[in-house]
Amino acid sequence: MKNNSYKGSALAVCTSSMILLSTMLASQSASAHGYLEVPPSRALLCQKGLNTNCGGAQYEPQSVGETFKGFPAGSGGAPLQGPIDGKIASGGHSLFSAMDAQSATRWHLNEIKDRNIDFQWRYTAVHPATKHEYFISRNGWNPNESLKRATFESTPFCTIDGGNQKPESGAKHNCTLPADKTGQHVILAIWTVGDTDAAFYNATDVNIIAEAELPGGWSSVGSIAPSTQLLVGDKVKARAFSASGESSAYSVEVSIDTAEQGSPDNWSFKLAEAINKAHTLIRAGVRDAEGNIEPVKGNNSLYAQKESGVTRYEVQLDMKEDTAARMSVASQQAEYVLVKGQVKVDFGMISNRKMNVEATLFDENNKPVGSTKAQVESGSTNLVMDVRSNPGEHTLTLVGTTLDGRTTRQDTKSVNVTGEGAGADYDFVFPEGLSDYKAGTKVLQPKTNEVFECKPLQASGYCKQYSPTANGFEPGVGAHWHMAWDKI
Repeated sequence: MKNNSYKGSALAVCTSSMILLSTMLASQSASAHGYLEVPPSRALLCQKGLNTNCGGAQYEPQSVGETFKGFPAGSGGAPLQGPIDGKIASGGHSLFSAMDAQSATRWHLNEIKDRNIDFQWRYTAVHPATKHEYFISRNGWNPNESLKRATFESTPFCTIDGGNQKPESGAKHNCTLPADKTGQHVILAIWTVGDTDAAFYNATDVNIIAEAELPGGWSSVGSIAPSTQLLVGDKVKARAFSASGESSAYSVEVSIDTAEQGSPDNWSFKLAEAINKAHTLIRAGVRDAEGNIEPVKGNNSLYAQKESGVTRYEVQLDMKEDTAARMSVASQQAEYVLVKGQVKVDFGMISNRKMNVEATLFDENNKPVGSTKAQVESGSTNLVMDVRSNPGEHTLTLVGTTLDGRTTRQDTKSVNVTGEGAGADYDFVFPEGLSDYKAGTKVLQPKTNEVFECKPLQASGYCKQYSPTANGFEPGVGAHWHMAWDKI
């Protein structure tokens, strides 16, 4: 993964409250807008192209995360203030909902090489600031879970008093990252506006590689954050790395011998114990008030003495396939009849495991004309997908993956589609595949059921200029669609 480097520089909210916020923001003559510029926010990296599949955030990073002020109030039964858990990065706005996706590999990481860090904002519509705050994820946080209040430390590691004055773009907020933070983290930067009820919440994804030394000469070098159920025969390995590469002498592996050991808390404890038995310069566990490091059943941090040369650990799971897992299409209609090129294709499936499934229907040219996704229970399930196509032989492909990700099964069936076709062929259903639009791209406009072709030469650049709030070039609908599209 390519990284940028920067150095030195309750739990639910009523719909009416969100409507009130939207109305309040819309009524202001000049809304406040801005984004974290250094290190770049998740949304700004969407605009720069380092993050992808970002929805509206790539066009409006300055608008992402605007909602009520007051974070992190709302924990411990207190009334909710600030964004809703699970929607912290987007501020709860549907246009920016892609920002709430969260996994260990979903977002580009900014490398942080110095704990003395300068945060810097860019304001496109500046309003007075009461304060800027910076929260960071807890040690042992799970990067594959959505961002919640519990993800972050309860207090900011840095607060800058705004004095209710208008801040200047490019002004530096000099802060120091906590000494025990290392590796992948999320920093939540908050600009609290002084003359409205709003604040801006910007998530930035970082990889902290600055050295951290704790009392006793220990440095934090990673964590064991268990989340996956393991089976007998699986293995889990803590892989040690130094500045020059993998340090196999300090890597430790354990096997899962019983079903009880396979529970996440138990295998984390077993691995931590094995590390402590194998090495004196490495410790795994939780630090107590006296600085002792002992294993627990749950999240365990990893620490190293400098003379070990170890700078970080990665936890690797070696999971065996679930050979008994089964999944297949169980029933379907003899034919599906199109009406003006559209039909709902429903079918039955059966599996003996809980699975995430995706069904796709391909036409005779192997172009996808319909799809659906679902998480299904063990047993029989009925699925349905909306299809736009022309008559002919089609292929239904059903792919299912067990919830632990260890096993994938696939089934493929022929499907007979008859009736009235959709007419002109197309490449995408608008606005799907927006970033790939170019001269000659054909899209189906579902609002009018018509097909449009992107104009040639310079005009083709307008075909990509779309967001729900700026739809002037939307084919067949926008005020200026004729400048970008030809109707077929």
